[in-house]
Amino acid sequence: MNIPLNITKTIHDWLFSIMPEGAASIVEMFIIALVYLGIFTVIGLFLVFLERRVSAWFQLRIGPNRVGYQGILQSLADALKLLSKELTGTVKADKFLYNLAPYFVIISALMALAVIPFTKEFHAFDINIGIFFLIAISSIGVIGILLGGWSSNNKFALIGAMRSGVQTISYELSIGLSLLTMILITGSLQLSEIVEVQKNGWLIVQGHIPAIIAFMIFMISGTAETNRAPFDMAEAESELGAGFHTEYSGMKFAYFFLAEFINMFIIAAIAATVFFGAWLSPFGITESLPWLGIFWFLGKTLSLVFLMMWFRWTFPRLRVDQLLTLEWKYLLPINLVNIIIMALIVWLNLTITF
Repeated sequence: MNIPLNITKTIHDWLFSIMPEGAASIVEMFIIALVYLGIFTVIGLFLVFLERRVSAWFQLRIGPNRVGYQGILQSLADALKLLSKELTGTVKADKFLYNLAPYFVIISALMALAVIPFTKEFHAFDINIGIFFLIAISSIGVIGILLGGWSSNNKFALIGAMRSGVQTISYELSIGLSLLTMILITGSLQLSEIVEVQKNGWLIVQGHIPAIIAFMIFMISGTAETNRAPFDMAEAESELGAGFHTEYSGMKFAYFFLAEFINMFIIAAIAATVFFGAWLSPFGITESLPWLGIFWFLGKTLSLVFLMMWFRWTFPRLRVDQLLTLEWKYLLPINLVNIIIMALIVWLNLTITF
């Protein structure tokens, strides 16, 4: 049974059959945007709940267990609480930039989510520069953090924003180089083609030890990119209060909070796609039953999300100098050597296939 999951083609054909071309195009984009906004919200709320459950498990606590079955509606209750809260701010804040900053963060995360291939046919924006697009879009989010910290007219928020800027710029290099290492095998930046190459085996297997090193560097750098512990210097509570979003409340604070979890999902989804074959399953199960691909993709992605949460509740926070030393003195040189080794493996045609 082949269930049509290609949302763009299915909606496109139906709309163009009932209305003029121009109107159909506008309605099509609007519907797809609503679908992804719904996915965005559900993923964000679920990951907030999952984070609380995982932290409770690591700390031998119970965690949320009151609202809904086993506390599963606790995140929804918190979201409704934030919706009802008053929007506050400092008197001398730059009102325009202060109000604009959260939208930079949330929109960049939503744009990145649109490129993620959930299954072979559930892929809203499949472009031939998919990896490059993701790296470029991830750079926009930090603009919102810098604007929010500066426009708040709060020294703690400004320090947190500057830390985030330095951290993001530094670790983007390692993210880009680790992905470039894997692109040498595929010869393509398009995410759908990267997945197709992995029908003969996941890239983390095809690429030998350099692929494993690239995966490890990507996960470390991705954790730093999302400002999560042990790389959460941008919002170190013991020093900066809430960091760059100290002066935000209500839904504006919720945007920053939600974007952190969505970005964590995006990093895990990119790793699942590039290193572990996205929706592909062993023995070709998803070829005969394509609708199962979404479960394989989410299973791989959530496993990597759990790994990132494991980092947070295991390692102590790094100092700023340690954070930058890790990138510039260790990860970047290792990445440069690793990409040369991978180039040699591809040149000598030593990749492993099944």
